[in-house]
Amino acid sequence: MSEFTEALAAGLTRRRFLGLSGGLCALNLFACTSATCRKSGLLGFEPVAASSEDAVRVPKGYGVNVLVRWGDPLFLDAPDFRTDGAGSAGAQGLQFGDNNDGMSLFPITADRILLAVNNESTNLEFLYSHNGPVFSEQDVRKAKAAVGVSIVELRRTNELWAVDRSSGYNRRIHADSPTVLTGPAAGHPLVKTVADPDGSRVLGTLANCANGATPWGTFLTCEENFDLAFGSSGADPATGRQRLYGLDPRRHDPQWFRHDERFDLFRHPNEAHRFGWVVEVDPFDPQSSPRKRTALGRFKHENAALVVNRNGRVVIYMGDDSRGQHLYRFVSRHCFSPGDQRMNRELLAEGRLYVAKFDASGEVARGTGRWLPLRHGERPLVAPKFSDQAEVLVFARQAARFAGATTMDRPEWVAIHPDGKSVYCSLTNNRHRGVKTGQPVNAANPRVNNIYGQIIRWWPWEGDHAAGRFDWDVYVMAGNPGVHAGTPYAGSEQINEGNMFNSPDGLAFDRDGRLWIETDGDESNRGDFEGMGNNQLLVADPSAGEIRRFMTAPPGSEVTGFAMTHDQRTLFVGIQHPGARGAVSNWPDGGASKPRSAVVQIRREDGGVIGT
Repeated sequence: MSEFTEALAAGLTRRRFLGLSGGLCALNLFACTSATCRKSGLLGFEPVAASSEDAVRVPKGYGVNVLVRWGDPLFLDAPDFRTDGAGSAGAQGLQFGDNNDGMSLFPITADRILLAVNNESTNLEFLYSHNGPVFSEQDVRKAKAAVGVSIVELRRTNELWAVDRSSGYNRRIHADSPTVLTGPAAGHPLVKTVADPDGSRVLGTLANCANGATPWGTFLTCEENFDLAFGSSGADPATGRQRLYGLDPRRHDPQWFRHDERFDLFRHPNEAHRFGWVVEVDPFDPQSSPRKRTALGRFKHENAALVVNRNGRVVIYMGDDSRGQHLYRFVSRHCFSPGDQRMNRELLAEGRLYVAKFDASGEVARGTGRWLPLRHGERPLVAPKFSDQAEVLVFARQAARFAGATTMDRPEWVAIHPDGKSVYCSLTNNRHRGVKTGQPVNAANPRVNNIYGQIIRWWPWEGDHAAGRFDWDVYVMAGNPGVHAGTPYAGSEQINEGNMFNSPDGLAFDRDGRLWIETDGDESNRGDFEGMGNNQLLVADPSAGEIRRFMTAPPGSEVTGFAMTHDQRTLFVGIQHPGARGAVSNWPDGGASKPRSAVVQIRREDGGVIGT
């Protein structure tokens, strides 16, 4: 037993333990001790090996097929994808969007479902015939048409699903699509512009990262890195508050503003306040306008994990995906009513927003926590810092800091266990932890320069998701035991050389309680990341502690987006930006073809339940 494991097993206080480990928490034993790590009864597949191949690899006995890829036509009159990049903006608006991310399924019948998919961004080197960057108005229009949301109907034939191009449900929502602002910030001076003096209607949704789904049948798409769309025609106009959101025209200059003035931060500073929201979309009504739900706060949203609390109120957990940002919770004002869908569709218009404070309990990597209200009029959220609740929501990041929330290691996806008792969140990584001012090492984020990331979980007190307190621990610390054996960077005890990974990102539970973990990290396969290969999809059994690698992805891609049919016999997974970040890939079409983001479907060859 290492000194780290001995220290933890002895139940030393955090202060004494930090002294033993030279300022770093030891991470060999957090959520899984030798007594609790055991072979899972939920996981029945043979794990796949780490891979650097230009392919999607799945376990023996499974098959994988491409469902839909960037540029595939979604309508009968839509043109085919142009491999030379010469396709027009109009064509892109009728085709599947680029860099697919979070997704949700909405059943119609046993053999018909709607798939709503986020299209987070686009890769300029592949989007145009001139290989980028943006030059013309047509270039900007095409980039705006490539992002947003794609909604498609799928039909099952001979056990495989395919896009039905004739469906009236098929729809593209992009950066020029009309949307509606709702909630406390709607109509506020901070969101009013010359083009929209009422502050009620916004053109477009963009930077759509992960997702959520509601029990009343709507899709929640979450706006994340919206700052990347803004430039400036004049001197740097960003205020200190705007810089908290990454708005810095000196660093981000996508050239959109040269052909679409609303993205000029110098001329229209309030336009940026109209992005960074959770957007509710009705996939069953192609004529409906998406609704930006300002009551849920403005930040760089990753996903929106929803649970109906035992008192009927809707609770949504959300991560703010930037280093040193926070975890949030929204509690609806009104209760969910299964028989009143009209009322349910306004549940996200009103409610209370909270931010998490993780407290240590004298033990390493576990403790209790509090949900701090972000409510105007309660100190410290009072004038002159904030004039009203709308201002608190528009600048939720600043409000969270004033409230005393814990800075986290890039909170990404949140997943709620199907029994409703526990909640998990992936903390991807943080090179600033313990290095940058304002991001000290703490019990929930215990490693300096956290290159591997971790997954944290919590249990609401008395099973009440609206309660003010919770218990928490670190479920797993990612790491590399082959390179860093005996140190905090080896990872927790669940991690071994056969399942190691870095930068957990997407998280999702299936109906049986398997936790699916998607990664978006370093795939260099050398140095600190030797032996990890390309990004991957893993499956965990939280009750047993076992983790197995289920899938590996092509070079340059991240694995993101997860949806499973109700019978759990088809799994849909997203492969985003293959060939990016300098990697060489020709996936999915092979040969000398252009790499294209895509959604794949995975099935067992015997038709059984995925993962067993």
